[in-house]
Amino acid sequence: MNTFGEYLRLTTFGESHGKGIGGVLDGLPAGLNIDESFIATEMARRQGGRNHYSTQRKEPDKVEILSGVFEGKSTGTPLGFFIHNTSSKSSDYTALKDIFRPGHADFTYFYKYSIRDHRGGGRSSARESSARVAAGAIAKLLLKEFQITLRSGILSIGDVTGEDIDFNFATKSEIYALDKKVEEQQKEAITQARKAHNSIGGVAIVSALNVPIGLGEPLYYKLDSAIGSLMLGLNGVKAVEIGSGVECSKMRGSQHNDAIYKGGFETNHSGGILGGISNGDEILIKIHFKPTPSIFIPQNSLNIAKEECSCIIKGRHDPCIAIRGSVVCESMLALILADMLLLNSASKLENLKKIYAKNS
Repeated sequence: MNTFGEYLRLTTFGESHGKGIGGVLDGLPAGLNIDESFIATEMARRQGGRNHYSTQRKEPDKVEILSGVFEGKSTGTPLGFFIHNTSSKSSDYTALKDIFRPGHADFTYFYKYSIRDHRGGGRSSARESSARVAAGAIAKLLLKEFQITLRSGILSIGDVTGEDIDFNFATKSEIYALDKKVEEQQKEAITQARKAHNSIGGVAIVSALNVPIGLGEPLYYKLDSAIGSLMLGLNGVKAVEIGSGVECSKMRGSQHNDAIYKGGFETNHSGGILGGISNGDEILIKIHFKPTPSIFIPQNSLNIAKEECSCIIKGRHDPCIAIRGSVVCESMLALILADMLLLNSASKLENLKKIYAKNS
């Protein structure tokens, strides 16, 4: 399945070492200003090769819009776009043609389809996430019309966890660290993992502000269930927490319930979502990434003939996928909220009457 969303639907295509990665964003309202410079800025945040804390595969990731935009505005028709691959090195994967890399999708893809693109993982590569960031940038342009803003950053690298959450500092940090006090320790943890030809996991936080009350559909397209499903659909994500997350299992109801006053909620253990519907408070999500499976240490594996062998990986890989992954998670949340916002416009008869009254 290569499409997600109910009203605002994104379909992506392409492989890591193919001609490029692309997408079709369908359901976008007509008349939205499509700011291509903003899209380029968002793509640069995800881009590799910026420093030695990320992969050295550096590509311009210029988004070429193919359809759905006229004179700088969306037309209401499917918005197609394409991102050329310009720095693939398929030779790095020749020796792995018949070997399953531990921790990767090689094994499961082969047994599901009886064929796989061994060059960088093909479709299973995180390279595909560039399409999600491009589409997420467009979704952010829509959310901006309603003053909804998104932020993200890195809370933990390995066992080095920050206490303060400063999204402004994260925009200046090379690793998008949220806590200035532990940034150098987190950088050192990444550096040591790289020097050991290894990798390290991390935790990202994504936040959304000014989200109106009412986004989310009962019972089968709840806002929190959509967030959990789509975040877990990203490469390397192994757990998602909303609000107090796993800590709520240690609490009593009197501790976890968010008291309600005229000015709002006293606390935000719910993470801005009640009954699967946004409550107007900040939406706060933690996303846990596993260590990058591509490491430069010999590992035991099997080949397609079911023979035991040694797997030795080459190439250019992120020592910590959580860093660039945080940007992708922010883009995914933008797409989810934009979809829910458009769905919500049809949730009340009075909303529909206003639309038709305007057009009559």
